[in-house]
Amino acid sequence: MAFLSVIRRWHFRDGFSIREIARRTGLSRNTIRKYLRSDTVEPKFKVPERPSKIDPFAEKLSGWLKAESRKPRKQRRTVKQIHADLVSLGFEGSYGRVAVFARRWKEDLQRHQNTTGRGVFVPLAFEPGEAFQFDWSEDWALIGGERVKLQAAHTKLCYSRAFVVRAYLLQTHEMLFDAHNHAFRVLGGVPRRGIYDNLRTAVDKVGRGKARQVNARFSAMASHFVFEPEFCNPAAGWEKGLVEKNVQDARHRLFQPIPHANSLEELNIWLEHRCKSLWEETSHGVEPGTIADAWRVETQFLMAVPRPFDGFVEHTKRVSPTCLIHLERNRYSVPASFANRPVSVRVYPNRIVVAAEGQTICEHLRIIDPIMELGIPFMTGAITWPWSSESPVPCAMVHPLPTCQMDSGSCSAIF
Repeated sequence: MAFLSVIRRWHFRDGFSIREIARRTGLSRNTIRKYLRSDTVEPKFKVPERPSKIDPFAEKLSGWLKAESRKPRKQRRTVKQIHADLVSLGFEGSYGRVAVFARRWKEDLQRHQNTTGRGVFVPLAFEPGEAFQFDWSEDWALIGGERVKLQAAHTKLCYSRAFVVRAYLLQTHEMLFDAHNHAFRVLGGVPRRGIYDNLRTAVDKVGRGKARQVNARFSAMASHFVFEPEFCNPAAGWEKGLVEKNVQDARHRLFQPIPHANSLEELNIWLEHRCKSLWEETSHGVEPGTIADAWRVETQFLMAVPRPFDGFVEHTKRVSPTCLIHLERNRYSVPASFANRPVSVRVYPNRIVVAAEGQTICEHLRIIDPIMELGIPFMTGAITWPWSSESPVPCAMVHPLPTCQMDSGSCSAIF
């Protein structure tokens, strides 16, 4: 490189002729002329390709190295052992050639992981009313003096970043549908798209790429609210990063310190008011003003909220000879005329409806956690009996009921 620089300096700065430069350097005039015309800073010499003994085994050796890189460090074969295995397959080269190949393969792998292997990310931007994101989280609260693990449903508008958090005891279909009913009510409208991860209550089967077999009831809800559901790639939480960040923030803002409430409904009322207060207090970060200011702009682009979705999950149950149906380790009674017959049980977040012959025959409050719902410790199950003063239900009670609460609607007993 220094020699070429001298030739260029002699010709362009000192004005030496090509003949004089050739006399001083001993190079041919054609070589000097070629260097000067091509504006080459550093001469490059073409190295001829020579066949190597390792070429026929390059593909197999790369596969071995890839497989070894996935094993625990103490279980990997050394390069010397790999060379011995290659020799058993007919390789006639030296250990040094295998070592050089392995070293270059590791360098290429490391370069790939530090560049293209790390992925390329583009910041997401949304128009007003374009999309919302949904996710679940697990948090704790003191309800009625008991420490209860809750499933918190997070719904967040992508443009204004207005969010709603609502607590449930389970992550089932009926809870998911109820969370959407309340979220759209509080947010004041329905965006055009909904972004989810691959919820079991929404996706029955994950296919290749974006192919999904969507649950029929979830599709019915999306059709009712007229939005298009989209599902993230597996293990790609950054595709709904807004609500992922909301889960982290809500845990510090809403559930630390642990909230206290007399009932789950009271806790949800407090969560709703607290979320709205945070809209006013939190700066948007991108748009001017607070989250509440951006939400007032976005509400103009949201579709009006239709009537609430009838989000029940239906089961077919057979009534026992004692006029009871079993659901979630609890027993609910039905009129004696339907004993030993199949009935349809519609499960809502806080109640169950029993129907038969095209009409509703009874309705009960749903008992999910007897300890929390009834306040009686060490409870293993519950029986709920419909009762009225005009027409007592002729049902057989197998066990005596130590506690019975009766009014004009139902009688609840614990066993």
